[in-house]
Amino acid sequence: METRIISVAGQAIDILAGNWPMVPDKSTLIFVHGAALSKSLWTAQVEGLSDAANTLAIDLPGRNGSSAGSGDISSAGDIIADYAASVRALVDHLTIQAPVLCGLSMGGAVVQSLLINHPDAFKAAVLMNTGARLKVMPLIFESIQKDYTQHLDLVVDFAVSKKSDKKTIRNRMDTIAVSDPAVALTDFTACDRFDAMGGLEGITARVLVVAGKEDNITPLKYSEFLHQHIADSELIVLEHAGHLSVLEQPDQVNQILREFVLNKALRV
Repeated sequence: METRIISVAGQAIDILAGNWPMVPDKSTLIFVHGAALSKSLWTAQVEGLSDAANTLAIDLPGRNGSSAGSGDISSAGDIIADYAASVRALVDHLTIQAPVLCGLSMGGAVVQSLLINHPDAFKAAVLMNTGARLKVMPLIFESIQKDYTQHLDLVVDFAVSKKSDKKTIRNRMDTIAVSDPAVALTDFTACDRFDAMGGLEGITARVLVVAGKEDNITPLKYSEFLHQHIADSELIVLEHAGHLSVLEQPDQVNQILREFVLNKALRV
């Protein structure tokens, strides 16, 4: 794996790549992280799937080496659209011919925005632990503003399955979560404002929806709604996973993604 900062039209975009330079005849999986997280969320996928596809995890604006975004939480600006524009700019800059998007939670909102607004550019995608709306509990905002460390404790306690190793996942959060509460606040504000319910039926891409059966943040009904309203979609439910399924069941997630990208994503 390799970490690189790519300059795209004056904007810095921090990526984690499984293959660099990318292999021309392989599909490219582009991973988009969730709110208050970073590209390191996807380490197991970037590394574990690099034989099946080019794998890129992107840091959205405002974290690590990526430039700050233009989203202003004090205005009516569309922060998700800003984040989506960064992903689209990277895809265009690297001239990726057949990108397969994969987004978790807020990353899933970014992916939905791209599928709805750029149907010709993105033919396949994975939506994980996400929904067409992502209303945020007031407690999330309160915990970020009051005690950010306690907020991370709260997320793990509430978000992951009871059968997952919460201690290990909490330790991982220290390396994959943003350190600046202001960035976390921006991300969750973006989630709270997000609404793609009216655009799902216009999605023409082949979509795999992956849900955690024990997800308390985006319950299973959110994924079922996506599946019901996106024409060319498939739904897979992980029985013993919560909201952070890529950390809770990385091997199973990798198997699912491998099958999709190799056999289903870009088939004619």
